[in-house]
Amino acid sequence: MEITTDIEGGNGDVQYCYGDEAGITIRPDPGAVAQQWFHARVQTDSKSPHRIVIANAGSAPTRTRSRYRACASYDGSRWFRVRTTYDGRELVITHAPRARFVHYAYFAYYSEARRARLQRQVRRVPWAKIERIGESVRGRPIDVLTFGEDDADLHLWLVARQHSGEAMAEWLAEGFVGRLLDDDDETVRAVLSKAAVHVVPCANPDGAAMGHQRANAAGVDPNRAWSDPEDAPEIAAIRAAMDGTGVDLFLDVHGDERDPYCFLAGCEGNPSYSSRIRLLESVFEESLCTTNPDFQDEFGYDRDEPGEGDLRTASNWVGERYDCLSYTLEMPFKDNANAPDDRRGWSPERSAHLGHDVLSAMAEALPMLR
Repeated sequence: MEITTDIEGGNGDVQYCYGDEAGITIRPDPGAVAQQWFHARVQTDSKSPHRIVIANAGSAPTRTRSRYRACASYDGSRWFRVRTTYDGRELVITHAPRARFVHYAYFAYYSEARRARLQRQVRRVPWAKIERIGESVRGRPIDVLTFGEDDADLHLWLVARQHSGEAMAEWLAEGFVGRLLDDDDETVRAVLSKAAVHVVPCANPDGAAMGHQRANAAGVDPNRAWSDPEDAPEIAAIRAAMDGTGVDLFLDVHGDERDPYCFLAGCEGNPSYSSRIRLLESVFEESLCTTNPDFQDEFGYDRDEPGEGDLRTASNWVGERYDCLSYTLEMPFKDNANAPDDRRGWSPERSAHLGHDVLSAMAEALPMLR
């Protein structure tokens, strides 16, 4: 068996590789923002079960590892879960591969090649365009995909993968964009007749390529840089683009390491939070509960007290600046406890399906936005 983390999105220092067992340690993000993402590729001719031992998994909060199973893929597109144990110190992946090459990751990795393929699809349709609005710390493009007319009355924004290890966010964005490419969809036509939809599928491309969990290449957490993006050019670019269009609805898409549910977090802690915004939140959330079987509103984060919203974060900052419906959408790293899938857990396919249904919730709220 041979193991390497010298791959796109790779993370893990190989400590040993003997027979059918290898040991790696997770490299923390620069600035020690997080230490949870791993991604490695194994090459083996053996059909026997092999073990990947992550020796420093105990550096993460125990609750994030509880009932967790690692993701695996032979082709980088179809992912499944494999046997994973955790004793409070080491995370051990045990798997008998059916192919010579297999990837193991904290969650299903979303690659630059897949992102480029989605953009090629967007370029083929006349009601969409792609604009480079800025660059990352290391010069990677920050792209916004826009559907509809620039002079639309309303502007809806979806930003994904500020935290690069939360790859489910970009899988959701793919499902969302995929629906917007279908002009036979009545909901798409209804939304685009009144609004322009702007999508940033990956707000932290450096972190994604470098195998970070949260930080950009400068060691900054992008979702703590909205009030002061000096060291987060990715966020500065998105803010400037938003100022150019205005924002009437904003959705910031993430993954949660601890809670095995899909849920929303609002901006009730903002100084300008009002009964109007609360009503819009209710309409959006109830629509998503009705439309998508994986979404629920019973479990989630505790609501902020008035005036305690963190304006460094995207949803709070955008909600306050534009007085608009502004939500954070969280998905699990593990599985949806309300609808478990023993083979795949929470998966790219379920993320994309949720992205498809997010547009229906936007359509439901659209007449009430302004």
